[in-house]
Parts: sequence; structure tokens; C-alpha cells
Amino acid sequence: MSNLSPLGYRIRMALIQIRQVSRGRVTSVPPHVYFVVSAIFHNLGPAFAVLLFARIDVLGVAWLRIASAALVFAVWRRPWRGFLAIDRRGRSLIVALGAVLALMNVCFYISIDRLPLATVGAIEFVGPITLAVIAARVPRNVAAVVAAAAGVLLLTHARAVGDPLGVAFAFANAALFALYIILAHRVSRRSAVGDIDGLAAAMLFALIFVTPIGFAGAVRAFSDPVAIAAGIGVGVASSVIPYVLDQLAMARLPRSTYALFLALLPATATIMGVIVLRQIPSVSDLIGIGLVMLGVGVHKSDHSRADVRSTPPGASPVPRAHPTVVAQTR
Repeated sequence: MSNLSPLGYRIRMALIQIRQVSRGRVTSVPPHVYFVVSAIFHNLGPAFAVLLFARIDVLGVAWLRIASAALVFAVWRRPWRGFLAIDRRGRSLIVALGAVLALMNVCFYISIDRLPLATVGAIEFVGPITLAVIAARVPRNVAAVVAAAAGVLLLTHARAVGDPLGVAFAFANAALFALYIILAHRVSRRSAVGDIDGLAAAMLFALIFVTPIGFAGAVRAFSDPVAIAAGIGVGVASSVIPYVLDQLAMARLPRSTYALFLALLPATATIMGVIVLRQIPSVSDLIGIGLVMLGVGVHKSDHSRADVRSTPPGASPVPRAHPTVVAQTR
């Protein structure tokens, strides 16, 4: 207190009290509420992006989404500090993660321009379930793959003929999503960057990689304030809000519970598609989405060892969800 005036001391104490009250309010909210809200925004952002396609080129929307998210994360986290502090291998991982983020978002937006949001959202989980089988070859994972494969077949058998390019980009998005999971997990194990700062740094590189692909399509939006605001909203709704809420939920939910909640994501994609885009699924679509949800809910990830390795010395182990929860990917 000797270095502070009485007024400065009172201001400092007031800020401490406000911070304590804020933390108390955060912990008083049930963790499943955070997940539900995150799941809504996870698919609300892409749904609004589809509406934005009428004003901006698809690749331009992908650029705006990554650019706005990168800007928010840069101001919030200043990720270059952690990036410069890690070794060459770690920096290479983050650059690779940025490239995957850029290509994954491009494939995702092209696919939802051609296919229903619920279909793309369900196909997306083929990658994570396949990784689960590779990591832990147990009967429940085999059953998960069978259920998910049957569901995807129902969702795509007719559309593969009507729009093969859309289906191809949806599967490319799923493959890139699996690669994202692998890279994001490796980045998260490096304490110098961690989950948030690692993602923030990767998002900056994603902006570099996506600029040659989508910047030209976004140029026309620069003279349209409504389109610019909508593009920023898509980026914040798709990345920033879900990620923060995911972190709040992960810190207080057991892995098994969170993994089960992931099965709700295809359902929220269906609901957002109906409400926002008027995409009414057929009976076979609903059965297919249900089978994918069953596969997501049944599959079991083998990450116990990785969690122990990634826990900082002296810190209490925190239940960590599979990296698929990083909703900021899209």
C-alpha cells in the first residue's frame, strides 16, 4: 500500500472484489449450460454464414470469418509472445495447424453452400470417430464407426449423385478436422502456448494461408458495412464465444460427460438449419443424423496418458475433453 495513494488503493481493492464476484458468478452457472450455449453458437455462426453467401462470395466469407477471429484473438491473447517462446518444432506445429484451419474452413464453407448444414455437421464427425478407433480398438468404438458409417451413408447416398462436389468437400472437411485434432492436441501439450494461445497463434497463420484463397472474394464486402459487420459476427459466433464457453464447461465436466454432450452437436446443427435456413430434413436424414449421434455418444477416446503428460507439474489434473470440442474451428 505504501506505493499507492489512498484513492489508488481503494480502486485496486474494488477491482479485486469485482473480479472475485465475476468468478463466483461463472462457477455458479451449471457447466452443462455453458456447453448448450456453446453448441448453439457452434452452429449458429455457420448458419448465418450461409445467409451471408447471398452478399459475399463463399470464399470471401471464409476469409472474413478467419480474419475477424484472428483479430479478436490477437487483441485478447497477443499470441506472438508464446509463439516466439517455444522451440522450432512447436512453431512448426502451430504453422501447420494454421494451414489446416484455413483449408478446413474453406472446405467447410464450400460444403455448407451446397449441402444442408446438418448433413455437413454429421459427416464432420467421421474423422474424430475414426481417430478414436485407431487410438483405442475396443468393441464400442467399432460399433461407433458402424453406426456413424451407416448414418453418413443415409445422409449422402442421394446427394453424392446430385452434388458430388459438395459431398467431396464435406469429406475433405472431415479429414482435415481429424488432422486438426491431432495437431491441436500436440500444440496443447506445449505449456508455453497452451490451448488458447496456441489456437490464437494458429488463427493468425490461418489468416495468412487463407488470404490468397478468399481475400479477393471478400473485397466487395469492404464497401458494405452490413456485410462487414455480419462477417465479423460470424467469426465471433463461430470461434470466440464457443471456445470460451467450452473452456468453462471442460473445467467442470468429467471427460465421459463432455464426450456424451458432443453427440448433441449434429442435433443442434439440424435445429439451426431448420430455424435459420429453413432446411427441413427428411426422415432418412433424421435417421442418419441419429446414427451419427449414436456413434459420437458411444465412442471412447484413449487420452488418459496424454492428459497426465500435459498436466503442468504441481497442478491438479483437469478433466480435458477430446480436442474435437474446440469449436472455434468453424
